Amino acid sequence: PICAEHGSKAVLSMSRLKCALRGFDLKALLFLLIGVPIIIFVIYVHGQKVTYFLRPIWEKPPKPFTVLPHYYHENASMANLCKLHGWKVREAPRRVFDAVLFSNELDILDIRWHELSPYVSEFVLLESNSTFTGLEKKLHFKENRQKFEFAESRLTYGMIGGRFVKGENPFVEESYQRVALDQLLKIAGITDDDLLIMSDVDEIPSGHTINLLRWCDDTPEILHLQLKNYLYSFQFMLDDKSWRASVHRYRAGKTRYAHYRQTDDLLADSGWHCSFCFRYINDFVFKMKAYSHVDRIRFSYFLNPKRIQHVICQGADLFDMLPEEYTFQEIIAKLGPIPSTYSAVHLPAYLLEKVDQYRYLLPGNCMRESG
Repeated sequence: PICAEHGSKAVLSMSRLKCALRGFDLKALLFLLIGVPIIIFVIYVHGQKVTYFLRPIWEKPPKPFTVLPHYYHENASMANLCKLHGWKVREAPRRVFDAVLFSNELDILDIRWHELSPYVSEFVLLESNSTFTGLEKKLHFKENRQKFEFAESRLTYGMIGGRFVKGENPFVEESYQRVALDQLLKIAGITDDDLLIMSDVDEIPSGHTINLLRWCDDTPEILHLQLKNYLYSFQFMLDDKSWRASVHRYRAGKTRYAHYRQTDDLLADSGWHCSFCFRYINDFVFKMKAYSHVDRIRFSYFLNPKRIQHVICQGADLFDMLPEEYTFQEIIAKLGPIPSTYSAVHLPAYLLEKVDQYRYLLPGNCMRESG
């Protein structure tokens, strides 16, 4: 029926409103006014979680690694260990170069270098006054170099100035610094068939793994290292799927410092990856803003010190993200905080030797300092 238009202006206005709403479902109206804004808000807050949960639908898992069994016992001879791996023992060990890009992980670097010190010929460290995200930062290693006097005679140190390009993808700056590390390795005197460790500071190969690879012949030219994944300390072991660390038999003109998959070979149980393992809350905030995945800071309250402290003690995720897995089974299995482990067996020796200094990294010590 056609709406009538009779009466006063007020009556006429109400009549037109009723006419406009006649045939309009009230439930549909409530959905538009209330439901749609709620849906938009939920997508805004949890959209990233939805994307990660549905990852198995839109992304296939990478090709599986060929995992090489790893044999070790402190009382086994090197000749026998090489034989167990299908390799031959050398008459003399290869030289080993440990090269890292350094940000601010002073404690982890100390633990790493002491773990590797008996086997490394040259430590190579490059730091910049810029983070990967273009933020200015202090030269933390240069300011604390005296703490590493034990490595000074075997240290090649370099500093590269940041480019500070606003709005640039952080991985561009990261790549720029890795290329500079290639040049620093040449200055350090690396030559063909020397062993080169490529890993982030917090990806620590075990000393006996590097000793094995320097003493054995016929090892793969490139070998990724399977590391146990820890978060915040050695209390929260996530899994054993860290693989980006690698060891290379150096080839001039061919070997390039990189942090991505470079071969299918993966040596089992070869060390530790302790991510976000800091003493001070301020260092957590700095890394969250400084590293290449800065886009994960979706809300400013993520950087709240009280929240960060709570997350650390819970073994939860700093960025409130779902697990980055390729099957629904693996995603569901890892939902929620990481269960605590109370084993401190087979950890870096220097960590246990300096327990008073590094107690915060051991199980049962989640509280962090504010400075």
